[in-house]
Amino acid sequence: MLQIAHLTLDSPFLLAPLAGYSDLPFRQLCREFGAGLVVSEMISCHGLVYKQANTITMLASNPAERPVSFQLFGADPVIMGQAAALLSTFRPDFIDINMGCPVKKVTKRGAGAALMQEPQLAKAILTNVIKNSTVPVTIKTRIGVDSQHISAVDFARMAEDAGAAAITVHGRTWAQGFTGTANWDIIAQVKQAVTLPVIGNGDIHSHAQGLKMMRQTGCDGVMIGRAALGNPWVFSPGGKPTELSPLLNGVSRHLELIELALPPGHMPGCIKNHLGRYFKGLPESARYRKMIYDCKDLAALHHVLSLIRENNQNDQQEQG
Repeated sequence: MLQIAHLTLDSPFLLAPLAGYSDLPFRQLCREFGAGLVVSEMISCHGLVYKQANTITMLASNPAERPVSFQLFGADPVIMGQAAALLSTFRPDFIDINMGCPVKKVTKRGAGAALMQEPQLAKAILTNVIKNSTVPVTIKTRIGVDSQHISAVDFARMAEDAGAAAITVHGRTWAQGFTGTANWDIIAQVKQAVTLPVIGNGDIHSHAQGLKMMRQTGCDGVMIGRAALGNPWVFSPGGKPTELSPLLNGVSRHLELIELALPPGHMPGCIKNHLGRYFKGLPESARYRKMIYDCKDLAALHHVLSLIRENNQNDQQEQG
């Protein structure tokens, strides 16, 4: 379990915000598979304040996914505060502030990981978001701008002083992006420096690795991002099935949740990106993914999954 502010989470394994992937169906799926908390894709404070349709759509939620955190990004304390007030009306369990995204379209505006080189601005943003929010506020950051400027400990102390309910630390620098190795030692230093809950992130590809990070760093929880794509089993000890049949059950459940959340007849490309990832590493992976990417609608997707299941059953009968 993991305690953040007033909430006790039933697992210390959390789903990270993933741009283009952490939509409502995937978040709900990960909750069903054992994630203790799920986090939305990062939401633009400007898009929220100006009520842009695409941004409002990202706020879709339901009771089954709770507890849920909505993540804001931006570099203007006033606009971030206004966005937090609006976001609070949707009643998430937490509001998270993105202070770690290394993607250029975010950092060039002074948001995301760029805030690590502007700690006073980061503090002003955090203070204003807390002031305008009716729910606990957390932050997600990195260990520093680059290897010569590791500032996670000071940044975490700033966040604690400002009133953050928890901090997630990705063990890479802004300069690293998603390359190289995550530095778990810095996460351990952050945990030793503050009293608020510290959640570790980076290079966790299995439930066992998550437990290892918690033992090694002393962190209170772990956040898993890219390793959860096509693998919601990562949040449970059993891990991803090695047999195709139970794996297809997971794919079918994901597709079912997608259909519940989508308008009839609507099939964005992200569906294929999600489902295609389940088959990574299987002998017929390339063929299965091509079959999925060739689908034109949801009916075709269901047909393809039925074919894959039928072929697998035939193969098992022949081997038996």
